[in-house]
Order: sequence, then structure tokens, then C-alpha cells
Amino acid sequence: MVTITLNPTTSLRLSVPPVRITPSAFNLQTSWFIRSPSSRRLLFRSRSWGKLGLRGVSSVPRFVISCGPTEINQSQFSETVLTSDLPVLVEFVADWCGPCKLISPAIDWVSQEYEGRLKVVKIDHDSNPELIEQYKVYGLPTLILFKNGQEVPESRREGAITKVKLKVYLDALLESVSVT
Repeated sequence: MVTITLNPTTSLRLSVPPVRITPSAFNLQTSWFIRSPSSRRLLFRSRSWGKLGLRGVSSVPRFVISCGPTEINQSQFSETVLTSDLPVLVEFVADWCGPCKLISPAIDWVSQEYEGRLKVVKIDHDSNPELIEQYKVYGLPTLILFKNGQEVPESRREGAITKVKLKVYLDALLESVSVT
């Protein structure tokens, strides 16, 4: 029995054979697809598979499971980041960026680990040139922490980072913004 919690009040229970979880190599939002080892049928489909024209078995219902940060654009930036009650970690990424893909699991972990204390969002570099210019993003991936609509001083970080260093970085930043 597998239970998938959709939100605090809704959950979905499925009776499925033992499954193997495999990360999708084509998805920056870190959705997962799950294959049954015995039947090799696609039980859960990552959002990006449809874009690639790949389809699972039509008789099996498809569900999209996504975890991690929300991808936003220029029009959503003000309401999501600048007016947020929580501090917001913004990650500037691109599809073609190797280091962005490398730190994606760590960023997904941050969005789950710091839930309720920190909001995490991703912004696509190529789709949002005004934000890239406004915040002077020169390297990818770039992490910037915002609090009360302002960039937190000394919070800008460019390049790949390990999960351990990311935790130290965020703990120090969150401690400094809670004091001020």
C-alpha cells in the first residue's frame, strides 16, 4: 500500500506491487516516475516525459508527483518573493546548466527540510531576462535569500554546493535574519 499526501487534508492510497523509484533525467523540477519491476509498466509519469513525446501504457492511470521548489516567472516574482512573510531562497537555473542539475537534489531537500521556515523557488534564466538583469545574475546556479522584499546582504551564492555546505549556509543566513 502506497499513500501519497496531496495536501494536509487529501491523500491518495494505491495498492501497487513493489516499486523502484528512479529520478527522471529530463526534469529539473525533480518529479519522479515509478516503474513496477515485474511488469515494467509506467505507473507514475514525470511531467517532462509528455514533452518528449514518450507515453506509458494507456490502461494504467497516470499521476504527477512533484516535490521541491516551485518554478516561478517574472510576473509571479513580486507576489511570491517580495511580499512573502517567510524568507525566500531564490535559485536561478537553466536547462543547459550542469551545476544546476547537480545541486537540484540538495535544493529539493532544502524545500522539504526547511518547510514552514523558508520558501524555495526556482527561476529559469532564459525565460526571465529582466530578473536576471535586475538582480545581476552572472553565474549559474545562483542562490539569493530574500527577507521582507529585500535581498539579504551577503546571501548571494554562485555555483554548485554540497548539501552539507548548503545547510551550513542556510542555517547561518536564517539565524542572521531572525536576529535582525
